[in-house]
Amino acid sequence: MADSSADSSASFFRRHLEGWKGYWAERLSIIDNYRPFLNRNKPLPKWSVSDVEEFIASDPVYGPTLKTAREAAKIAAAGGLIGAVSTAAVSWKYSRSPHGAVLSLVAGGVFGMTFGQEIANHWLQLYRLDTLGSEVKFLEWWERKIGERS
Repeated sequence: MADSSADSSASFFRRHLEGWKGYWAERLSIIDNYRPFLNRNKPLPKWSVSDVEEFIASDPVYGPTLKTAREAAKIAAAGGLIGAVSTAAVSWKYSRSPHGAVLSLVAGGVFGMTFGQEIANHWLQLYRLDTLGSEVKFLEWWERKIGERS
């Protein structure tokens, strides 16, 4: 009797775990777009700003999207810098605690970057653009340009 209840509870947990696996597999299926670039024998070489500008000029569909995504990243970085410096300054002013200032620097940077990304998302209307597709198209273009296939 106890053995059958152990089997039913194990199957319940197993079913529950399989449900979560399916849930996360569906949510993280976006990674499949990057799979050819993640599982390479030899990584792609680094690209420069001029390479990115060349792609933006050459691709009329994904070029402007990539340019907008890069602008959004600059806004997010500025938000992170502003958040980090301002929270660390306030923390240092009122507590004179080095560890508190460092913790507020890190937390303010994360929060500021998050808010900066959200502001950029709405201001530049990134929700209307396929930024993931533009990044994948750039990586495919870069791979063709350097002439390497793994």
